Formats: sequence, structure tokens, C-alpha cells
Amino acid sequence: MEIRPEEISAMIKEQIKGFTTKVDITKTGTTVQVGDGIAQVYGLSDCMAGELLEFPEGVYGMALSLQEDSVGAVILGSDKLIREGDPVRLTGRVVEVPVGDVVIGRVVNALGQPIDGKGSINAAAYRPIERVAPGVIRRQEVNVPLQTGIKAIDAMIPIGRGQRELVLGDRQTGKTAICIDTIINQKGKDCLCIYVAIGQKASTVAGIHNVLENAGAMDYTTIVFASAGEPAPMQYMAPYSGCAMAEEWMEEGKDVLIVYDDLSKHAAAYREMSLLLRRPPGREAFPGDVFYLHSRLLERACRVAKEYGGGSITALPIIETQAGDVSAYIPTNVISITDGQIYLETELFNSGMRPAINAGLSVSRVGGSAQVKGMKKVSGTLRVELAQYRELANFAQFGSDLDKNSLERLEQGRRIMEILKQPQYETLEIEKQIVLLYAVTHKFLMTIPVEEVKEYEHELLKFMEEQKNEILESVKTNKEILPEVEDELIKALYKFRKLFDARNK
Repeated sequence: MEIRPEEISAMIKEQIKGFTTKVDITKTGTTVQVGDGIAQVYGLSDCMAGELLEFPEGVYGMALSLQEDSVGAVILGSDKLIREGDPVRLTGRVVEVPVGDVVIGRVVNALGQPIDGKGSINAAAYRPIERVAPGVIRRQEVNVPLQTGIKAIDAMIPIGRGQRELVLGDRQTGKTAICIDTIINQKGKDCLCIYVAIGQKASTVAGIHNVLENAGAMDYTTIVFASAGEPAPMQYMAPYSGCAMAEEWMEEGKDVLIVYDDLSKHAAAYREMSLLLRRPPGREAFPGDVFYLHSRLLERACRVAKEYGGGSITALPIIETQAGDVSAYIPTNVISITDGQIYLETELFNSGMRPAINAGLSVSRVGGSAQVKGMKKVSGTLRVELAQYRELANFAQFGSDLDKNSLERLEQGRRIMEILKQPQYETLEIEKQIVLLYAVTHKFLMTIPVEEVKEYEHELLKFMEEQKNEILESVKTNKEILPEVEDELIKALYKFRKLFDARNK
């Protein structure tokens, strides 16, 4: 076969025409050390803080420690596939999670990947997990109530939409129970919920998921879960991921409730990562920036002004104390950041008081501005009466003779304590709470034996629903007890007491 030079030259010319000089530049570094979920990488001078790094075998890491000659990265997953000398590629993006309504009703991990077996999440939008909190100008005051359905909280420690209310106490005192009840109570109240579980057992979170599912709460709830068996970086990222999801809804003008359960384990995961990254330890071996760890998270919870969306994020962070020590490092840090705290006491819990809220040490810095008028009116004297009762109860232990007035206060205090008891998963609408607290503060229960108070409460609510529902509807609509309705309520309470006394004789 004859080779013709003109044909070869024509082919070469065609190839030259189609040649482009586009160069694909990727910035890579080299793994110099790996172990315990941490990799030290050399040669990534353009790396951003929090940037996603790509290791071989599809493993990703996050740049957390930027040093002069190397980058300390935490590995998101197993480090068994990474070896010294492996190339590491910059991705040019920070860690992001899927956001939007597609995550409602789902259980996801700290990276937003589904772990509930219900298929993949096809999100239209993603958000970086870290973000600067809204500034002062973009915020508005917290004055819209977020009803928990728990009498003791709605009456004495009211929570507003956009508030950050810390829940703290020793283990097994009912911290999670309060938050789960609050989520269940948001049904039909136009409030989306996110439950972030950090460092918990998978069985515990499965139980919580079942409770929320049975209560119909998963229709508006997302669970972000980083289990105790997952690496520390995943536990560290979980609350920020949950907050990123909440911010998307907030900017759409929606109200969101987010529970961080719990930030003690979050701080411990951060301490583990920091010590492995060779950061200098401070008090209790925590790094110096552990305060910033939680402040930059909780400051993102707020109520945004209408011109910026008008939504809100209400945060309920949980902190576990050791032997009731609220003056420990992490509890004091978070107390100083939040707008109040609900303190659960072991002694009260063991004495049968559920929820075991210590009214003296608990406070809401938003106060009455996050309460409806009716609740503000009936709960005004409640905290004072409880404080007097506790003082007198301690004094009465010494067997002193008390005057008639002190004995009456003791009896009234016992009935208030009994009314404030509430079983788990049994939340109450605000109008029912107002009627009950009106009855106890106006001393309609003074003739009722303490052991019959719970029966009185159950029967009274049944009586009001069946025979005096117009009173409940009026309180629900007007958010207060109008003067003409108050007269009807007093007559109804007198009528019910006669019926109750006759039935129990």
C-alpha cells in the first residue's frame, strides 16, 4: 500500500485545528502522617479553613488546623484506606448538607446522608454547615410564645420563638423528655423541628424516632444523628449541619425549633479532635476556643426581621451536669451564651416531681414578653408561692409550730406542686393550662386532699370540654380571660367542686 505524503499532512492539519490548550489544574498535597482519624497534609498552601479534602479511595476529610507548613485534617469516615505518601486534593468547597423540605421526616447523619432506609435525598439546594450568625440589624425582639405544652415551663419559664433556652441537669432527670414533649406539642402550630442527637446510642435514637412517629410529629421533624460509634468529626459536625438545615427554613419565613442533645458530648468530641491535632489544652484539657465552639452555634438561633424573611430558630441546647454542678466549665460557658436555663434537679426527680424543674434556679431572660396575657395573669404569683412553700417546707422539717397563715401557704404549695406534675408525652393546650392554673392560684383546690388533686385535674378538664367548652374557646381565641368570661369560669369552678365533692364522698 502506497503512503501518500499529502494525505498524512492533511490529517496532521485536521488534528492541529482541533487541538486546545486547556489545562486542568488541581492543587494537591501529600499525606505525611495518618492515625486516630487525623491526617497531617503537606503542600496545601491555598487551603481554606473547613475545606473539604479528597483522599484516595473516595475518602473525604475536613481541614481544621491550618499551620505554616502543613494542614491538620479530620477524616470523615475510616482512615484505614489512607497511607503515608497518598496524594490529597483540594475540592474548593466547604462541607455542605442538603436543605429544604426534602429532609422533613428523614433521619440523616452529620453529612446529611439518609440513614433511615427510605432512599436517597434529592435536594435542590445545599448549604455550608458553618455560617456567620445574623447581625443585630437583621434581628427583631423575641415576643411570640413557643408553647411547650408543659405547665411548669409555659407558666414560669416561658420560651419565645427565636430564644435559646438551655436545659441542664444530671443524667436521667428528664432533659430529653422535656424537649421531645416540646417537639410533639408543635403539631399544628406551624413550626418545623430538628432533633440533633450527638454521641448517643442508636437504640435510644430509634426509640425517640418511634415516639415521634407514633405521635405524628415526624411529619414536621428531621433527626440529625451522629452516634457514639461514629468518629469524633461526625459528632462535632452534627449540630452545625442541623443548624444549616434550620437556617434555610428561617430565611423562607418559617419558625423552627432545634434541639441539641447534648452539647456536653459535642464539647468532648471537639476536645478529642483538638488534642489529636496537637492544639494546646487548657482548663479540663479543653482547647482555648471551646467557648467559641458553642457561641458561634447558638448565636445562629434568633428571630429575623420581616424584611429579611421574618422566620426564627428557637434552640434548646441540652447540657449534662455532674452531681448537680452548674458551675463546671462547659455548663457555665453555655449558661452565659443562652437566654435562660431550665434546671432539672435529681432530688425533685427522685421525690416523684415530673418534670423535676427547680423553679428557683431556672430562669427565662425573655420573661413575660413571650407569654400570652392570660398565662401572664394566672402565673404571676406562682413562682413566689412556690419559693415560699419550699422555704416553709424546709423550716417545717424541724417540727416547729407554724401559725395559721404559714400552714395555709404550705397546703397551697403542695397543691401547686401537684398540679405542676405532668406525665411524659401528655402535653396540654394553653387554654387548658390557664384554666387549671386559675383554679389553683385562686385557691379552689384548698378543700381537695392532695392525693386527689390529679383526679381533680383530669375530671375538671373533662368537665370543661363537655359542658363549658365555650370558656375554653374564648380563652384560646382571645389569649386571655375576659372579665365576662371570668365570671362564667368562677361559676363553673364552683359548680364542678360541688360535683367533685359529691362524687368522692
